[in-house]
Amino acid sequence: MNEKLQIKSHKDVSVIIPLYNEAESLLELHHQLTHTLQKNGLDYEVIFVDDGSTDTSGDVVEELCQQDENCKLIQFRRNYGKSAALAAGFQAASGDRIVTMDADLQDDPEEIPRLLNKLDEGYDLVSGWKKDRHDPLIKRQTSKVYNFFTALFSGIHLHDFNCGLKAYRWQVIRSLNVYGDMHRYLPVIAHGNGFRVTELPVVHHARKFGRSKFGAARFFRGAFDLLTITFLTRYKKRPLHLFGSLGLFTSIAGAIILIVLAYQRIFYHQFLSNRPMLFLGVLLIIVGIQFFSIGLLGEMLTEMKSASDTFAVRRTIGISTEQR
Repeated sequence: MNEKLQIKSHKDVSVIIPLYNEAESLLELHHQLTHTLQKNGLDYEVIFVDDGSTDTSGDVVEELCQQDENCKLIQFRRNYGKSAALAAGFQAASGDRIVTMDADLQDDPEEIPRLLNKLDEGYDLVSGWKKDRHDPLIKRQTSKVYNFFTALFSGIHLHDFNCGLKAYRWQVIRSLNVYGDMHRYLPVIAHGNGFRVTELPVVHHARKFGRSKFGAARFFRGAFDLLTITFLTRYKKRPLHLFGSLGLFTSIAGAIILIVLAYQRIFYHQFLSNRPMLFLGVLLIIVGIQFFSIGLLGEMLTEMKSASDTFAVRRTIGISTEQR
């Protein structure tokens, strides 16, 4: 979306709900959600982000907005994906705390107060953990594999990175750059930015209407996104540390091979023209030089961009700001 989204009145809680063809569940979801929020005395807003639905989801939310002044609607012209929907909702949110949840009634609104209470313990992001998950077997097993490797590569040990039910402080969402399919890795990004991240077991319901909108292709995209986010969180500011290490390793390996071959040629008079190891040694040194070059170019780009960098500040003392 090109225009900047703003909702000016500040709330205690902003609930962001990305949706795609979920018309059947929206009325029940709104009833459960507002009942929970009002019962707990929260000053809230609910931001529905219609990600280009082809059913009547937009019309249902529009009617809800007419009946409930706390409901907001952002409707895309076409389907952009969940990350884009969350990014639009984050930009529009005015709450001091932000909750995200799915629109398919599998996330229970009754869990929201527990997530907010966990934030109040000093955490910046609380991710739901669908401990007792009501999904097909293949989806549960592939998610276990995905979560295992994400925890392994990211260094943050959560059981369920992709749970739609999460609670954030506003400082966290202002530091997030959500694009592609990066919504799966928001806890990883927040952790990489220095925020305190934890998880909380939450109730998970079986899907009541329709079917899941995600196909098998998401697992392949998720693997590439995991590599991307691992690189960005660990080496974004120091690319030479990664590419330099790779370059050093391959160059040393190539140099050792060439030294051994040179020794054999000098002292044992062995011919090298028919030795494949000669070409391997030369190739490894060339690849090592290329890795070094990529790392140096990355450092130059990082230096050029550093003037416009933003930093996640936990707090300030004796400094006043007009806007957050």
